[in-house]
Parts: sequence; C-alpha cells; structure tokens
Amino acid sequence: MAELLNPVGDVDIARMVDRFRTTKGHLAELAGLSPETLYKVARSSSAKTQARLREMLEILVRVSAWAGSIEHALAWYTAQPISAFADRTPEALVKTGHASALRDYLDSLALGGYA
Repeated sequence: MAELLNPVGDVDIARMVDRFRTTKGHLAELAGLSPETLYKVARSSSAKTQARLREMLEILVRVSAWAGSIEHALAWYTAQPISAFADRTPEALVKTGHASALRDYLDSLALGGYA
C-alpha cells in the first residue's frame, strides 16, 4: 500500500490509476465519489475523498493476499456478494459508508470466522 501513497501520506491518485489500469472516473466510481472529484486537485486532496480512497485501498490490500493479486482483489471488490451483508458487494458497502463494518468482517475471517 505504501507505494500508492505520496510523501505526505495521501493516496496518490495517479499511482492508483496506473496500478489498477483504470481511469480517474472509474476509480471515483469504485469509491463512490463523483467522477470529477479526482480531476480537481482541491477536491481530490480533501479529507473526505482521501478517507474514501484509503478505505477502499485498505480493503483491496487486505484481500489481495487471499485473492492472489490486487487485480483479483479488485474483481472481488466489484462483483462478490457477501451474504453477511445481505448479498451486497464490497464496492456497495464502501460507497454507502460501511467500510468499517466490512473491515471488521474481514478481520473476523482472518481470525478463522465463518463467511
């Protein structure tokens, strides 16, 4: 994850776009942000934007160890329904502000809990 952060500790959007082989607009969509948010420096560096991107990135990095790669983790993030969350995808959970609950769920799985 450190390679996707800038020296200040913020998510480096350009690096994230390159790493995920996507566009700023698509990255914004994945995080539940408006597309123009990542194109404007003032908005892309705001606390809210950075928090949402960091939540998404933390989840992807955590899952990439289980999925085998960051690309597989991204596929899981966008498409895998989770029964514990009424079959909502991780993407839907992050978009609606439930990243913390998702992280708690992933912690439980890491400790041997049931999916």
